Amino acid sequence: MVGGTRSGVGKTIISCGIISALKSRHLKVQPFKCGPDYIDPTYLSSAAGLPCRNLDSFLLSKPNLVEIFTRAAIKVDVAVVEGVMGLYDGLNGLAATGSTAEIAKWIQAPVVLVVDVEKISGSAAAISLGYRLLDPELNLAGVILNGVGSPSHLSSATEAVEKRANLPVLGYLSKRAELILPERHLGLIPAYEKEEKSEWIEKIVKQVESTIDVAAIINLARKAKPLPEAKSNLFSQKENPIRVPMAIAQDEAFGFYYPDNFDLLTHFGASLRPVSPLHDGEIPSDIQGIYIGGGFPELYARELESNTKFKKSLGEAAGAGMPVYAECGGLMYISQRMVNFEGDEHVMVGLVPGWARMQGGRVRMGYVVAQTLRDSILAPRGQVLRGHLFHWSAMPEPHDNAAYRILEPREQLEGFILGSRSNILGSYLHLHFGSDPELARRFVDACADIVH
Repeated sequence: MVGGTRSGVGKTIISCGIISALKSRHLKVQPFKCGPDYIDPTYLSSAAGLPCRNLDSFLLSKPNLVEIFTRAAIKVDVAVVEGVMGLYDGLNGLAATGSTAEIAKWIQAPVVLVVDVEKISGSAAAISLGYRLLDPELNLAGVILNGVGSPSHLSSATEAVEKRANLPVLGYLSKRAELILPERHLGLIPAYEKEEKSEWIEKIVKQVESTIDVAAIINLARKAKPLPEAKSNLFSQKENPIRVPMAIAQDEAFGFYYPDNFDLLTHFGASLRPVSPLHDGEIPSDIQGIYIGGGFPELYARELESNTKFKKSLGEAAGAGMPVYAECGGLMYISQRMVNFEGDEHVMVGLVPGWARMQGGRVRMGYVVAQTLRDSILAPRGQVLRGHLFHWSAMPEPHDNAAYRILEPREQLEGFILGSRSNILGSYLHLHFGSDPELARRFVDACADIVH
């Protein structure tokens, strides 16, 4: 586990470098990312050559999280997990729920702490010692220093951490602007948009190989406790036969998905087929359902508007009863119009009422507990779900056709359920199907009911 003292300390850069260095030693590496993040995993996936999987102890119960971890980790040589925010940052200042530390204990992973020493040296010992002592049950196994300015700076910070905090320093990164990742309003720019990502990863691994003790990292992994025993709560022993062709919107505008959502849909009988609302002419005629995830549709609003054939085919299919599940950016796409940051209006699909307008800042971010208000293609009325919200656009609050009532952290209505068969579900709420496999099963069953 690569943890950090805070967000922006260099966890993604160091995790990518370690993954690449392990791969160069002919080790198969499975990447994981703590929390509900969709963007950091694109870099970890690029480095590893395998889909990065999310581990989130708010969205997932301990048995389900451990199953997701073990199911993927058992197939590889090394699992590398990037933490989220600071090591102990969870649901609030006292609750460990959702924190890197809690997840590290659940999967019994040794933790390497990334400490930014750009403007400190001896004080790195106080920081490291505090992180080591706060939770004696956590296996804090070493420290990596970031922002090192000179050999003398490295020497003083290393000596302080090793002698006063009693933690080994496993390496460092120097201050280098070319290693900094570009950002936009939702965080980092996804790796699939970064044309020079291979060159960037090469720079990172070259730095890691020269300044981080990769052999020591491998030794830590070898000393990790055996993989925790995982009962099959999510994936039953027998997979369902493939019976439902389901479209997944995947292109530059839509790319925010949890890989385990795909796995669960497939497990329950879906045959997943990528489609592009940006580039494809229309939805294939045999498709029986579509999942439109989040992403950056606001950056491609003009192109999405101009692809009228795809919008028309989606509208006609939804009108005929085909299930449509749209999350966040997907909701924006199936709204009536989208208004980008510049104030330009663009006509969208029009399956749900209202305009999606980009705001000058973040509208909502954080974990929520929601209750379903009506039966939908995912869940029956009255079911309580855990999810995550993170968006910069706003839409009018739903009323009679609301999908959810947000119960925590504050009450409000969220999302839309529409269609002659209640077959359209659009919401800002991001759901991990690993929280309840019945979400995936119900979606596949709803699609299976469609008769062409």
